[in-house]
Amino acid sequence: MVSQRTLFLQHVGQTSPCPMALEIERAKGIYLYDKNGKEYIDLVSGVSVSNVGHCHQKVVDAVKKQAETYMHLMVYGEYVQEPQVNFAKAIIDNLPSFFESVFFVNSGSEAIEGAMKLAKRYTGKREILAFKNAYHGSTQGALSIYGGTELTKSFQPLLPEVDFMEFNNIESLSKITEKTACVVMEVIQAEGGIYSADVDFLNAVRNKCDETNTLLVFDEIQTGFGRTGELFAFEHYNIIPDILCTAKGMGGGMPIGAFISSKQIMSTLTSNPALGHITTFGGHPVSCAAGLASLNIVLDNNLCEKSKAKAELFRKLLKHDAIDHIRGKGLFLAVELKENIKVDAFFKACIKRGVIFDFFLFNNSAFRIAPPLIISDEEIIKVSKMLLEAMDEIVQD
Repeated sequence: MVSQRTLFLQHVGQTSPCPMALEIERAKGIYLYDKNGKEYIDLVSGVSVSNVGHCHQKVVDAVKKQAETYMHLMVYGEYVQEPQVNFAKAIIDNLPSFFESVFFVNSGSEAIEGAMKLAKRYTGKREILAFKNAYHGSTQGALSIYGGTELTKSFQPLLPEVDFMEFNNIESLSKITEKTACVVMEVIQAEGGIYSADVDFLNAVRNKCDETNTLLVFDEIQTGFGRTGELFAFEHYNIIPDILCTAKGMGGGMPIGAFISSKQIMSTLTSNPALGHITTFGGHPVSCAAGLASLNIVLDNNLCEKSKAKAELFRKLLKHDAIDHIRGKGLFLAVELKENIKVDAFFKACIKRGVIFDFFLFNNSAFRIAPPLIISDEEIIKVSKMLLEAMDEIVQD
C-alpha cells in the first residue's frame, strides 16, 4: 500500500524541497501526535493560530453547532448571518472606540490586500510604504510589501509605487509624504526575529502619518488575540492605527481574517465603485462561530495577562551557555543563540525529543517560542527541560 507520506509528496503542492512531513493523526491542547503515537509539544501553534490550543472543546462544540445550522449561504456581505454579526460586535467591543467596522476575509494575506485597497480608495493616493524585514503574506499585493528580495525576485513586476523604510529608524520616516496612501507595519516584527517597535519610533510614525494624511495600517496577523500579553500588540503602546489587520489566532484553528477600521473609512468600499472588495467565503459562519468561542476563551480565562507570567517563567528557566538572550512580549518570544550554535542542528535535536519550534524568514540565529496560550506552568517546566537537554547535546557535538 502506498504510504500517506508518498501520496503527500506526490499530490499535495509543496512549499519547499524538504518539508518536515510529520504525519500527525490528532492534536489536543499543546500536543500533536503522529501515526506511531509519538507526542510532540507544539511551540509553534500553527504559526500563532492555535492560541487556545488544539481542539479546545468549546471551539469544537461551536463548530459542530454551526455546521449543523448552516454553512455557506451567499457571497460575503449580502445576508445577515448571526455568527458574523455576533463575532464582529465582540471584536469591536474589545477595541478602542475608533474601530467600528469589521470586514471579514479568509486569511492574513487577504486582510492585507483589503487594507491596501481601502487605503488607496479612501485617500485617493497610490504610494504604499512598508518596512524591511517584514512579511505580510504571499499574494501578489502582499508580496509587493515583503521586506526582502528572496521571495519576490521571481514574481516581478509586482505593485508599483512601493518603497521600504528601516524599522526603528526615525530618519527613514522622511519617505512618508503627501503622496503616501498608507504605511503598513508590524508593531512587533515577527519574521524579522520578534523585534518590538521603540515607543518613540512608533509615535513618530503615527505623527508623520497624521501630518501627511496617510493611513497607518497595523499588521497584527501573528500578534493578535492575546499572543503578546494584550489582546492586540498595539495596546502595549496606546497608539491606534487607522486600519487593523488580523487573522491566524482569530479563528481558534479555523480559517478567517479581517481588516478593521472606522465606519467612515470602511464605507468607501461601498461606492465608486460598489463592491470595492468582495470575497465568497470571507467570514464563513463556521469560522466566525469558532472565532467567537475562541475570543471568549481568551477573555474569560484572562489568557492575555497570564501569558506575561508564563513568558517570564520561560525566561527564568531557559538559562544556558548556548543562549545569548530572549526577546519578545507575552508568549511571542525569540531565543537568540550564540554565534557558534546552529539552529538547524538544534531543531533536529528537539524533534528527536518531541519538541517542535519554528524558524524566522529574516533571522537564522534564533528560534521562536509561541505555544498555545493555555500552556500550563508544569508544561513550561517540562518543555524547558527538554530544550536545555537538546542544547546540551548540540554543544557537546
